Amino acid sequence: RLPVNLSDSVRPLLWRYQKHSAGIAVRFATNSSTIGVRYQLLENFKIPNMADTGVKGVDLYALGTDSTWHHIMTVKPFPDQNKICEGTLLNNADTTVMTEYMVYLPLYDGVEKFEVRITPNASISRGNPSLISSEGRIVYYGTSIIQGGCASRPGMALTNILSRELGREVVNLGFSGQGRLDYPVARAMADIEDVAAYIIDPVPNCDAAMCDTLTAGFVSILKDARPDVPVLMIGGPMQPHTRFNQVFRNILTEKNNNFRGRFENLKDKYNNNLYYVDSGIFDSIVDEGTVDGIHLTDYGFIKYAYTMKPLLNQILNK
Repeated sequence: RLPVNLSDSVRPLLWRYQKHSAGIAVRFATNSSTIGVRYQLLENFKIPNMADTGVKGVDLYALGTDSTWHHIMTVKPFPDQNKICEGTLLNNADTTVMTEYMVYLPLYDGVEKFEVRITPNASISRGNPSLISSEGRIVYYGTSIIQGGCASRPGMALTNILSRELGREVVNLGFSGQGRLDYPVARAMADIEDVAAYIIDPVPNCDAAMCDTLTAGFVSILKDARPDVPVLMIGGPMQPHTRFNQVFRNILTEKNNNFRGRFENLKDKYNNNLYYVDSGIFDSIVDEGTVDGIHLTDYGFIKYAYTMKPLLNQILNK
């Protein structure tokens, strides 16, 4: 998810996680009665707090007659000795029409090879490009939550939900534990073409000093390169245990204060298209919306996405 020329400019662990296919989807149209997939994993990754279907499964969605994307099936990954997974995702589909489909790739693993299986004599073509807005993509930078931890399946990751809801490409630049305001990543983000908005959500992975010293430089790289593109900065949510753990509450409060303080400074310099979302709007999400007190469940991701959607629509349609 990052250009290859950054391989020597970022931490090895960040480079490892950028190889994960979070937020990447394959779209196509077919009149096949059966759809299956076969793919080879990069790592065969495992995480104790996340379902394998989210870590290394794939999701199939179909575009219904109501112009809404509908989930059909998820591959339950059982990799063989060569890290190959496969499964049938649909049977007995209507062969008299070409239907639009979308397959979401794994969130916490990479894909070396990916194949779609259709019935003999069926047609298959690229997905209809008009289904994705031509008004630009959203680039979402952040942490493990943005990468997709801990969605039960790929389609439930925040960036994938927002992409379906907004009809836009949403570039997932969430890196588990590695969203630390790295300037090389900011420069790579600034090089992306046709960007409608940047979202910056790094606080959970940063300490107070990083929030204080790195924020202004990171955002300035984006604003100096793309002055007309909105940048939305998001504070770190108060995780459930911070209501009772005074030490962690104080740490998170200091981080948010520093991050918000740098926003106020930046607002004086860039008074156009710079926004801040206070973490308080997510308080109700983390109450019952996490797996482990930090990472989100599908319920948490749905609530998060539906909280973000009107904010993004307001910024994008301004």
